[in-house]
Amino acid sequence: MGINQIPSGPSALVFSILYQWYRLTPPAYHFRIFGIAASNKAFMYILASQLALGHLPGSFASTIVGLLTGFVYRSELVDIKSWRLSPSVIRFSARFLLPLVGSTRAPPRSTRARPEPTRQTPSAETGNEEVITTARPLAGTEETGGSVVREWVNELTGRNEQGTTGVRVPSDAEITHLTTMFPNVQRAVIVGALQRSPNIESAVELLLTSS
Repeated sequence: MGINQIPSGPSALVFSILYQWYRLTPPAYHFRIFGIAASNKAFMYILASQLALGHLPGSFASTIVGLLTGFVYRSELVDIKSWRLSPSVIRFSARFLLPLVGSTRAPPRSTRARPEPTRQTPSAETGNEEVITTARPLAGTEETGGSVVREWVNELTGRNEQGTTGVRVPSDAEITHLTTMFPNVQRAVIVGALQRSPNIESAVELLLTSS
């Protein structure tokens, strides 16, 4: 059989995406097994190794092709990141393919920290139940300590009129996360995208479209 037969399936595409995930996504946590340091990304690598070694040598050949493709895209040897679809393809997709896909907006998430009840409870019990939400408090309802800290941050960043302009203060964790995802983008551009976006997901979409 040899390398003349390669297993079917998108193995090369999977490993090309895996390379991008390896370069862009930081590990969430680290741990040790028998003294060997590892992270949560090790589990994905173990699954990928099974796909790469499943049908040697054909599966290993498709693995190498996928990793090389991801490396070429990431290293910008041929400036692939600047390639864009033609307007005719975009119009065709918006007219014929988008109605088949439907809405791409994520469903709104509830602000309740507790799940919805499965049955109707008596009014006396529901009246005494405290509703815990994860939504941020409205303007003017924050505690004094939070207001003092927010005013101090606004003075340092020069955003004393944040409440009227709609600009939010991004956290250091958000800035660090996007800096890791977009190492070629300046920090000022990342901070500006976070300030103009309601959340980090919207900031990522804004940076992708602008790049």
